[in-house]
Amino acid sequence: MYVIIMGGGRVGLALANLLIEEGCDITLIESDESLCADVATELDALVICGNGTNSKLLEETNIEDADYFIATTGNDEANLLSCILVRKFDVPNIIARVSNPDHEEAFKEVGIDHVISPEIAAAAQLQKLVTRPNAAELMTLGEGDAEILDMSITNDKIVGKRFKDISPTKDYIIISTYQNGKLVIPQPDNTISRGEKVTVLVKRGSFKKLAKKLGK
Repeated sequence: MYVIIMGGGRVGLALANLLIEEGCDITLIESDESLCADVATELDALVICGNGTNSKLLEETNIEDADYFIATTGNDEANLLSCILVRKFDVPNIIARVSNPDHEEAFKEVGIDHVISPEIAAAAQLQKLVTRPNAAELMTLGEGDAEILDMSITNDKIVGKRFKDISPTKDYIIISTYQNGKLVIPQPDNTISRGEKVTVLVKRGSFKKLAKKLGK
């Protein structure tokens, strides 16, 4: 998979390293000459010093072969312009970082596939730490319609009951449990132990019901 990243700051560099670990072929574009030199020494990838809003420079990256173009700079205007230019090359997947959440709509209006706001993501994560203090979120599904969570059973009222007595419901389903550190698919007649760690698929808006059922 060939990925072009615009922006050699913390976000772009971290993303590039993660994708390289996954075996992706990376080209990184950075306009700041000093930063470009630093990134080139840290990254096992092609690093181009230049402006990602320049069509000729984009052509030099063999952008017509790219599977993804990701704009990660802290400048929304530069990210937006580069993504608009990249659309001309029919790159199948275009992703842009947005620093100001108010600009998100502008990106979507010009047809950018995915718009990521670190500020909104951070706020959402903080909100979940407050509202889900006893759960570890593993994944959000669809358009946020459901979540997969790890939780521990601490409600003595259900300890000793069978899994089929409490799951599935219209709001959630227990999809796995852990026994002696190993993941196990719970069978309907298996009994529930206190402190047992379970993985649950829960519908949006149903976390409080789930927490009340499994917790104290």
